[in-house]
Amino acid sequence: MKLEHWWNYEEGVAGEPQANREDPWADETQARCSPEEEENERGAREIPESSIVRAPPLPPLPSPPLPSPPPPESEPEPSQLRAAAPVAVRTSHLPKWLPVTQELSFQKFIEQSDLLEELKYDFNEKAELRHIETHRPFIFNYYKNVLERNSKRYQALGHLLEQYIYVLLEKVCKLQRVYIPPEADKEPRSFFFMSERALTDHHSALLVVLQDHGVFRAGQWSQQAIIHHGLQHGSQIPCIQMALQAHYDVIVLNPNDNSVDLKTEKEWKGLLTPNVESSSREMVQAESLFSLQQSLQCLPKRCSNSPEEHMAYIWDYFISKTEGKDVAFIVHGYGGLVFMDLLVRRKWEVMSKVYAVALIDSEHHIGHQLGNDIQLLAWIKHHCCEWVTSPKTLDKPVATILKKEFPMVSAGTEEHNLAPSFSLQSIFKYFRKALRAKKAVNLSRMPIVTRSSTKRKQSA
Repeated sequence: MKLEHWWNYEEGVAGEPQANREDPWADETQARCSPEEEENERGAREIPESSIVRAPPLPPLPSPPLPSPPPPESEPEPSQLRAAAPVAVRTSHLPKWLPVTQELSFQKFIEQSDLLEELKYDFNEKAELRHIETHRPFIFNYYKNVLERNSKRYQALGHLLEQYIYVLLEKVCKLQRVYIPPEADKEPRSFFFMSERALTDHHSALLVVLQDHGVFRAGQWSQQAIIHHGLQHGSQIPCIQMALQAHYDVIVLNPNDNSVDLKTEKEWKGLLTPNVESSSREMVQAESLFSLQQSLQCLPKRCSNSPEEHMAYIWDYFISKTEGKDVAFIVHGYGGLVFMDLLVRRKWEVMSKVYAVALIDSEHHIGHQLGNDIQLLAWIKHHCCEWVTSPKTLDKPVATILKKEFPMVSAGTEEHNLAPSFSLQSIFKYFRKALRAKKAVNLSRMPIVTRSSTKRKQSA
């Protein structure tokens, strides 16, 4: 099935999160079961006629007819038997969908590779990854019990998703890809994405999106969540769409793009064609630049050797150059540690420009990173809030044995990879309140013009 729709978050921005209502998706929970259990379950539903004991009718009411057993399910392919049933996720805030062209279909993307038979998958109308013939979720054990081949196939799917998300960021979200450093055009370099007027429009707020650490790249909260729960939960596109419709400019960081693996890039170059042109170009540049160093397999990218260096560079050369913009951050997992590192390195700049930080199940450590800096501790107390994985409903305060340096509330889920999508509505509500508070403080600090002060100025 082709991806035929996209989302619109206008209702999501205007609506308030329903944190205290009953769980509407509790009935949709899907139990995990083995193939043997599935077979037993099918057999239990097919009741033999001989085993049915019919009770005699009780006058004056006739006995109700017994329901006929359901027809037997079609037998799945052997490669499909070991599919893990996905954890049920909330669907109460599913967005509206807008049509997109077939060129943005993931299957169309796969057709340009050599993996068409191994990866017959596409995103359906709910942006869930499904097999185009069986409509089942992704199966890892495609080659029966051959771990190495299955792992290679999974990595290839992840690489295709990485390139596909880049296309969606540019085509759907209308973001621009910016390479860093700009002058290093003859060597492998990293990049990030930002909206067209992110650095020039001084009347809009700026949202910076900083992901967790892992194999995934810009535009993804979690590759695993995309594969098992869909784009609306694993990608950052719903967050970006929500920000753009709330009149934010957006910068999407790429903190995990730290190096070029020459061996892996060669494999991708032979596997994929037009969609990885930029990635292949980086590999060719790396080979030409280090052709004499045959032992070198992994080439670090300048100014992006680590997530911390990537963040500091983009702050120094892009975010800090914006004048008069109110900046907010959404950081997930290790991204929280990266932000705290930036706060320590660029203390006064960050404290003056950033008005709110939403941390999601963050890995920061206040004691080790901020120490006993009274000014920093006071700043994070008033400008940070964390959404943590918890069995409690969304926005309920969460207790902790450690000292809480700033408010900490439930993300509405116990899954780390799903915490960003579950807490988005609440986070944008927090941003709106924080921005109103900041503007109110700025107005209160403005001098009041009176007639006497005007006369004194004129006489002077």
